[in-house]
Amino acid sequence: MRPEFFIAGRFAFMQRSLSRPTFIVMIAVAGIALGTAALILTLSVVNGFAGSIEQKLISFNSHMQFRYPDERFFLERRSQIAEILSHPDITEASPFLEKGCILMSSAGVKRGPAKSQPVMLKGVTPEAENEFLGRYLHSRPSPQKITADYLGLYAGRTLAENIGLNTGDTVMLVGIDKDTASGQDGRGSVVDMLSSLDIELGVIKGIYDTGLQEGFDDFLMLTDLPALQSLYAPGMISGYDANTRNLQSVATTAEEVTAGLGYPFYGYTVFDRYQNMFEWLKLQKNITPLLILTITIVAVFNIIATLLVLVIEKTREIGLLSAVGMVPGRVSNIFMVQAFLIALAGILAGNVLAFTLTVLELRFHFITLPEKSYFITHVPLSLNVADYALVSLSVMLLTLIFAFIPARVAAALKPGTALSA
Repeated sequence: MRPEFFIAGRFAFMQRSLSRPTFIVMIAVAGIALGTAALILTLSVVNGFAGSIEQKLISFNSHMQFRYPDERFFLERRSQIAEILSHPDITEASPFLEKGCILMSSAGVKRGPAKSQPVMLKGVTPEAENEFLGRYLHSRPSPQKITADYLGLYAGRTLAENIGLNTGDTVMLVGIDKDTASGQDGRGSVVDMLSSLDIELGVIKGIYDTGLQEGFDDFLMLTDLPALQSLYAPGMISGYDANTRNLQSVATTAEEVTAGLGYPFYGYTVFDRYQNMFEWLKLQKNITPLLILTITIVAVFNIIATLLVLVIEKTREIGLLSAVGMVPGRVSNIFMVQAFLIALAGILAGNVLAFTLTVLELRFHFITLPEKSYFITHVPLSLNVADYALVSLSVMLLTLIFAFIPARVAAALKPGTALSA
């Protein structure tokens, strides 16, 4: 193959009178480079976006939860925690209590009409609270001391912006008993509902920001588990949070732990809880092969056009090679090698271009996104060697497949016809 490589290099990159490579070859190299870079960047965005959202959802929530049906409260037992932690894949477990309330900002009287919004209070253990706030605390906790009459609360940044909350503000929490609120219709039910209102006062100790706005930062408020229990459900909890060291088998782990806890417990994972969002992310990944195929085919059509032009341009040279005894197969190999060299140059340039743009975006964040719509503030890009290798091999393989057509055209030329052209 050495003669074929030498001749192919001369044909494709032969120096002209202006000491520059053939213009059509450079166009083909540029086309493949742009196609390769576009494919790599597409994969980087898709994988980076999916990875960022998955990481946020998983870090914001526990990997799995274990509850009673209908979200009923039940007594916390150490034996149940011990049963959960006995599973070899479980790394940590803790109880929690959830209580739906209407949050009313008393600070709003000074700044305008008071605002209210439904929220979910989640009482967690001090260890779980410190771990969460260590990741997402946005503003420093209020220095004022929280008395026993007030519930210390951590609000999401979006919720704080919506109703004008700051650290140290006093708020009112209005809770409604579910059983009474859903009782029979009529005047009696209204009286029962009003009498069942749980009105408590709270103080905003701090504000957290996870970047997950709708249904997360605008809805969930963290507080101390014992304090929440003392106000609404002494000694009761909503369930247990648990984390696993192996997310790949989290569904199996949840089933095994649920079986160990026994009836009436049921368990579900973070992937079950936010199934719609994870399916949406999976759909984005599923279209990746189609994107690769489409953009690659467009790029390698440049190879066909380039080689056909080179066949026409080198007709006399092809005829001369055939006249001195080069068999058609070796003539075909020359143009296959040309396709390989052009594709290699384009792929290398595309990889360099994609890597450079990725590093610049990760460093300077030129492209910003509305966080309310995308849960992130800038375009997430993943630097994955597998993406670069997959795209490079795909482009090279399709290039060589498509290059077979002009290579056979060149091999079919007769010496007499080629020399007289």
